[in-house]
Amino acid sequence: MKKVLIAGATGAMGQKAVDLVNSLDGFEITAALAPHLTTENKADYHLAAEVKTYQQLAEIDDNVADIWIDFTLPNAVYADVKYALEHGMKPIVGTTGLTDDQQAELTQLSREKRVGGLIAANFGMSAVLLMKFAQEAAKYFPDVEIIEMHHGDKKDAPSGTALSTAKLIDQVRPAHETNPAETESLPGARGGDYHGIKIHAVRLPGYIAHEQVLFGGDGEALTIRQDSFDRQSFMNGVKVALEKVDQLSELVIGLENIL
Repeated sequence: MKKVLIAGATGAMGQKAVDLVNSLDGFEITAALAPHLTTENKADYHLAAEVKTYQQLAEIDDNVADIWIDFTLPNAVYADVKYALEHGMKPIVGTTGLTDDQQAELTQLSREKRVGGLIAANFGMSAVLLMKFAQEAAKYFPDVEIIEMHHGDKKDAPSGTALSTAKLIDQVRPAHETNPAETESLPGARGGDYHGIKIHAVRLPGYIAHEQVLFGGDGEALTIRQDSFDRQSFMNGVKVALEKVDQLSELVIGLENIL
């Protein structure tokens, strides 16, 4: 039986992860981490009586879990993943906000500790396929922009998925900037810029997670879009990660790399 700690267990995604692990054979939740989680209220979050609860990293007992699932916040995820690796727990991370340098440092730490794990910008299969298809299309359409749309409570912008999409496109696209002589009458109107790829972030109530990649060419255009209408859709990818994390010898970036 694999022991699982869920960080961010009281959040929307954390609760989906709790329900997923509770439904799986061979896995059990042994611990949960969240700032407002207590022994008295853990039943409200679908956590069994024997689950240990923690409000901060310093409280966590040694050997409490084999796997660390993280759905927390951008300002907490780096410390969380570092703690998990240092204590021999295999991280499965859906929290966005890690910088390239932080990911590189954590990957090196995972090699030193010989602890495998996964960081995924998105656990939705449709989002993973969108990134794959967009990278292929970018070989033929260098003029591209990304629009991502998320719920109003999302803390970071652009989304990790949109930024990962831009990075994948940048790997295959020759150095290129659409309309380099343009000016903005309202600063920021053209969105963020990743090596000439414009990224636009929308935050509105009613949305969950959506992304479209727009390619333009002479006399034609191509749009690739994915929509996540329910957070439950992300649990398919988390389940895959749980099943395969024992096969990983170091930290892997991107769900597509373990499929």
